Amino acid sequence: MSNSGRKKPPLVAENRYGKRSAAKPKPKSAPKAKPKAKPKKKRAAVARKPAVKRGFLGRIIFGLFGWLWRIFWGFTWRVGLVACLALAAMIGYVSTTLPDVSELLDGRARGSVTLMDREGDVFAWRGDQFGGVVTAGTVSPHLKNAVVATEDKRFYRHFGISPRGVASAVRINLSEGRGPLSGHGGSTLTQQTAKLMCLGVEFDPAEWESEAAYVSDCRRSSLVRKAKEAIFAMAMEVKYTKDEILSIYLNRAYMGGGAYGAEGASQRYFGKHAAQLSPAESAMLAGLLTAPSTLAPTSNLKRSQDRAATVLRLMGEQDYLSLEEVADWQQNPATLAASAQTKTGGYYADWVMASGPEFFTRNTTEDVFLKTTLDQRIQKATEEGMTWVFENKVRKGSKAQAAVVVMSADGAVRAMLGGRDTNASGAFNRAVQANRQTGSSFKPFVYATALELGYHYDDLVEDEPFCMNIPGSGQWCPRNYTGKHYGTVTLTRALRDSLNVPAVKISEGVGRENVRKVANDFGIQSDLAEGPALALGASESTLLEMVGAYAGILNGGSAVTPYGLIELRLKGEDEPLMGTSGGIRERVISEGAARELIYMMQQVVNGGSGQRAKIPGWQVAGKTGTTQAARDAWFIGFTADYVTGVWMGYDDNTPLSGVTGGGLPAEIWHEVMVRVTEDLEPRPLPAFVPQPKAPEPKQQPTRPRRQQRDNLLDQLLRGLLGG
Repeated sequence: MSNSGRKKPPLVAENRYGKRSAAKPKPKSAPKAKPKAKPKKKRAAVARKPAVKRGFLGRIIFGLFGWLWRIFWGFTWRVGLVACLALAAMIGYVSTTLPDVSELLDGRARGSVTLMDREGDVFAWRGDQFGGVVTAGTVSPHLKNAVVATEDKRFYRHFGISPRGVASAVRINLSEGRGPLSGHGGSTLTQQTAKLMCLGVEFDPAEWESEAAYVSDCRRSSLVRKAKEAIFAMAMEVKYTKDEILSIYLNRAYMGGGAYGAEGASQRYFGKHAAQLSPAESAMLAGLLTAPSTLAPTSNLKRSQDRAATVLRLMGEQDYLSLEEVADWQQNPATLAASAQTKTGGYYADWVMASGPEFFTRNTTEDVFLKTTLDQRIQKATEEGMTWVFENKVRKGSKAQAAVVVMSADGAVRAMLGGRDTNASGAFNRAVQANRQTGSSFKPFVYATALELGYHYDDLVEDEPFCMNIPGSGQWCPRNYTGKHYGTVTLTRALRDSLNVPAVKISEGVGRENVRKVANDFGIQSDLAEGPALALGASESTLLEMVGAYAGILNGGSAVTPYGLIELRLKGEDEPLMGTSGGIRERVISEGAARELIYMMQQVVNGGSGQRAKIPGWQVAGKTGTTQAARDAWFIGFTADYVTGVWMGYDDNTPLSGVTGGGLPAEIWHEVMVRVTEDLEPRPLPAFVPQPKAPEPKQQPTRPRRQQRDNLLDQLLRGLLGG
């Protein structure tokens, strides 16, 4: 059938795109002329590089590398993801084990000991001095800024570690020829706090030999240790705020001079609270953090001030201070409080610490307060007196040493010097640790024994050549220092002139065992010589023992135990745990014998070997002592108020040149006691006062008691001599 004349149907179904909606009629308007279409520009054909055709071998090699790269990348990102998840888990776990911030502010492994004088004023600190808790918000803002500027200027911007800081530190270490972990550490302030916390490990005496070993272990550097430190630091950032971390640091950091934390250091060096610190003082404390022992202002103030000037410059560069303020504070550096230099306590504090109970002094874990017998006025007088003699009487360059002890008659030690360095602390204390031969300073105990057994100050003894046969040693003949003999002399003159022969005769007459017992009972606990040289001071003793024994003579014949501790109490407690550890003990000789002995010793100073110890207006008694070859020189004497002993010699036992007990030791005693007695009212010694004798008849018979004693003495001596 023909389709001519018909319209051809469409080639696609009409409903393919759905039924079209009727078009809205457009308003009629004048037809516009269609703009002429611009002729399209033909794009320039881009010349494509022909594909590189690789050979069979090339396709294999490049395919192999591509395959390896895909394996490496797939392994790496998976391992990295696992590592990141593991790190996050470790950080999260460690953060859950961290205690509350309040438990971390006092990180000391041991407590502090605060020593107070007899008036209750602090004169020394020992142990780890804390001072009290501070926070980043309660300290001076200058201190907070100084620490951040010096230790970690990006502290408030990092997450516990600083990759940039570590990289910079490694670069500096390598450029200076050190290992990457040696020298500069690049640690953030958070990492330093983690070290102070020993990564959460507490001190255990059973695991470490000492606290020093524990600290050393906490400070060691290794890759493993650094990794643990980084994890711990990030865990701290999760657990604590930035100011809490800074608070931990400000309380636990060691700042030299035995002070831990900002408050302890502020009190130690400037005598004020950490909230009151000026920019210069804050810079000085912040400067200590790099080397607290070396830079401590009590060790070298100038070096500490120089370091503080650098810290002030850093504070200016980081806009904590203006340039004008930096210049002003650099020109007016911080200085120590008046009491800072003196609060070492020196030899006296060392002695009290050593003599007190160990668990409350040297190894205390508590904060302890010790009230002592120290008189700071007398201590200062002692230091000034000895220093004056060495500066004016001793040749320059001399290595001779000296020690001084000042004591009350009841044994209370008021001052102590264990060597020429009056500010020494932790040094060898010659007053209590040096056992030296006593020489003639021992003779008062010989005469004390005689007086107790019935002798009197005016009894007579023959000073003449005298020898003894000593079993196993042969003949021994004591000689006087002058090499002369003076015939019949009284006991008073024999002691006054320190004659050796009469001392030996009296000792042998009353019995060496009795002399030894009297000396022991008076407090000389050192081993005493067995032979007749006992009377001449061949035995050794310490200065403290000798002064304590002389105090027994002054108080009327009763022994004393030298002591420095009055009471011990814990911080925050009102009741003391213990009280006085010494004082007057049992009687050794009668009061009458003691008074006669004091009279005899008074003549030593008035006209005998101790005349250089005289003090105008004061009654003084004492005794000199010089050992063989002048290796030791002593003077021990007393007024009615104080007993003072001086020892002088060399640590290596080198003989002194031209020095005897009546020389430099007596002069040191004099200079010390002139200062001690200044402004005090003179009091008489409790000495026997001889009554003037009535003229004796020409043919007065010899007193029976004296004659009997002389006969007994002669018999004893003949028996000893084999005559």
